[in-house]
Amino acid sequence: MRSPFETVESLKSKMKVTYFSKNAPEYPPSLALHLGNQAPDNITGLGNIDILHHKKLALFCSVKCPGNLILQTYDLAQNLRQKRVTVVGGFHSPMEQECLRILLRGTQHLIVCPARSIYGMRLKKEFQQPLADGRLLLLSPFTKDQRRVTTENAIIRNRFVAAIADSIFAAHAASGSKLEQLCREILAWRKPLYVLESAATDILTSLGAIPVSPDSISQWV
Repeated sequence: MRSPFETVESLKSKMKVTYFSKNAPEYPPSLALHLGNQAPDNITGLGNIDILHHKKLALFCSVKCPGNLILQTYDLAQNLRQKRVTVVGGFHSPMEQECLRILLRGTQHLIVCPARSIYGMRLKKEFQQPLADGRLLLLSPFTKDQRRVTTENAIIRNRFVAAIADSIFAAHAASGSKLEQLCREILAWRKPLYVLESAATDILTSLGAIPVSPDSISQWV
């Protein structure tokens, strides 16, 4: 029985693996702009690197998400799929993973950024066709030897995702969480940060986040 997984190494002969440094034309200038000397020296990509040139919306959500925000985020993900919006994220938390499942069933472009090197990484079966179709890019700022997902790597990855995105949507950032800290940093960068209209997002809206509804997506993406 065929395994539902393949590794990056086994796919090298089938699709392009791209390595680029800070001096390469593919390197997003927004990384140096927002991350400064913490910007990664090198980036590895598997898939269609041209997706990096698209207008991108980052998607984040804390591990625990209030029920009313879960329903709205489902609706938002469906609308993002219908509008064919290019979405970038780590897709690690349960809500982020649910959004990714919805988006993978569409036809828009996606960038998935794991909190580790893509070397030796097992690729889920549902990634393989989108990669072959050129609508998925796996992108990592981590070196070959950084093959474990850690809390520190997740923080680095999330800042990387936010830095390469043109705008950010945070379904829920729990009070005092690392994601709330990142949202504050995003606002300091003066990047558009969108949140759902809810009492749970009042702190971020008071700091400058823009409250939106899933149905108004065409007005803000």
